[in-house]
Amino acid sequence: MARKSGKQSPSSIAMNKKARFDYFVEERFEAGLALEGWEVKSLRAGKAQLTESYVIVRDGEIWLLGAHLTPLASASTQANADPTRTRKLLLHRKEIDRLRGLVDRKGYTLIPLELYWGRGKAKLAIGLAKGKKQFDKRATEKDRDWQRDKARAMKGVNR
Repeated sequence: MARKSGKQSPSSIAMNKKARFDYFVEERFEAGLALEGWEVKSLRAGKAQLTESYVIVRDGEIWLLGAHLTPLASASTQANADPTRTRKLLLHRKEIDRLRGLVDRKGYTLIPLELYWGRGKAKLAIGLAKGKKQFDKRATEKDRDWQRDKARAMKGVNR
């Protein structure tokens, strides 16, 4: 059975649901994360939040800013745990160059979509997106309401 877009899979850590409402996501990339030990433990416990985070290209590297990883109480006292530190994303050079060109020339934005486990490593799904206008957001909400009403009506007919 196919996975529904709004639901989290078992390997999912955190989703940025607001991103799909605020942006048209045109392309999706998978990036690794350079993390510290306490951050991996926080991710295993599910203590991550992507809602106010964003991705930038700086000096030929891609960085995740504003993602909040809450440190566990059992984290090491020797490490200075900064929950909103800037984290480096790991992509191939060709992908980085392509993304930099699209962001600089065509006005796209890079947004984090989902944080999940892939082959035992933490991965971040990055979306290449364009911002929605207010009327686009209203249309999205109207379509979502229609789909919900249609599902309710079909549920009543199938009884």
